[in-house]
Amino acid sequence: MPKIEKIGVLTGGGDAPGLNAVIRAVVKAAHNAGVAVIGLEDSFDGLVYTDKARELRPSDVTGILRRGGTILGTVNRGNPFLAPITTPEGTFDYSDRVLEMFQRLGLSALVCIGGDGTLAISYEFYKKGVPLVGVPKTIDNDIVGTTSCFGFDTAVSFATDAIDRLHTTAEAHHRIMVAEVMGRYAGWIALHAGVAGGADVILIPEIAYDLEKVAECIRARERLGARFSIVVVAEGARPKGGTVSVVEAATEGQVERLGGAGAACAAHLETLTGKETRYVVLGHLQRGGAPTAFDRTLATRFGGKAVELILNGQFGKMVANHPPDIVPVPLGEVTGKFKTVPLDYDLLLTARAIGVSFGD
Repeated sequence: MPKIEKIGVLTGGGDAPGLNAVIRAVVKAAHNAGVAVIGLEDSFDGLVYTDKARELRPSDVTGILRRGGTILGTVNRGNPFLAPITTPEGTFDYSDRVLEMFQRLGLSALVCIGGDGTLAISYEFYKKGVPLVGVPKTIDNDIVGTTSCFGFDTAVSFATDAIDRLHTTAEAHHRIMVAEVMGRYAGWIALHAGVAGGADVILIPEIAYDLEKVAECIRARERLGARFSIVVVAEGARPKGGTVSVVEAATEGQVERLGGAGAACAAHLETLTGKETRYVVLGHLQRGGAPTAFDRTLATRFGGKAVELILNGQFGKMVANHPPDIVPVPLGEVTGKFKTVPLDYDLLLTARAIGVSFGD
C-alpha cells in the first residue's frame, strides 16, 4: 500500500453538534502519525473549487472541541452527480472534477463526515477509486450500522430541557402544550426526549396516530385530576390515513421540507378536548450549540478511528458505534438504508408500560 502522506476531511449535509470534534480528532491523530490534513470547505465543493481547500494544523483546531457547527462549512442538497459543475475554470462533470482535484491536491485518502446523503455520495466516489472512510453524522439517529451518531444526544438533551420548561407553563395555565421536534421520518428524538421529559403523548412516524385516541388520553388525565398535558410530535409523524406535513415539496436535487405537524395536532386537539392548546417548534435549535460530553467523546472516537482505518488501508468503510467499541462497517451495507424505531424497541415498550400514549 502506498504511504499515506496527506488526507482530506470534509463535512456534508445538515450540521450537527460534534462535527468540529471529529475534525479536531482527525487533524490531531493524523498529525501525530506524520500525515498532513487538508480541510475541504462546504462538503465536496472543496474538491470542485480551487479556493475551498486549506491545510489544517493542530493549532487550527485548538478550542473547537466544544463548538457547534463546523469550521469547514457544509452543504445540504441533493445528489450532485445529477448536474454538471461550473467553476471559473470551466464546466465539468461533477465526478470527473472531484477526481481531478483529489489528484491535484496530492491526497492519499478522504475522511467524509456526513449523513445518509453524504455517505451515499462518498460510496459512489469509493467505487470510482477514491480511497476514503465515512464518519456517520445525524441528529436524527437514522443511519443504519451504528447504534448512535454524535449530535443525537445533544438534540435529545436540548429537546428534553425544552419539554421540562413547557411543563411549568402548561401546568400554570392548565393547557395542552405540543412540542414539535426534528427527526424527519424516524422517531428517535421524539421518543427519547419525550420519555426523558415526561411527555404524556408521543407521536412518531413509525406509528400512525388517531387524534381521537390522543384526546381520550388527555380526558382520562383530566378525570384523574391532571389539568395539563404534554404532547411531543415528531416532524414526520402522520395521522392514520393521512400524510406527513410538508412546508416545501421536493424538487429536483432537493428533498421535501417537513413541518407543520405540531400546529396541526394542536389545532385539532383543542377542538376535540375544548382545552386551550399551544404549540412550539424546536426546529434548528436542536442542531445548534455546544455538543454534550457524550457527543464530544463519541465524535472524537469516530475521528481517531477514521484515521486509524486510513493508516491501515481499510477504505470503503464507515466507522460505527458498536458499544463498547468503534468498528468499521462496509459503506455498501449502509447506503440506501434507513433506521427507524422498531415497534418492539425496549424504550417504546417501557413508555407504553408507564402509560404514554402513541395515539394508536
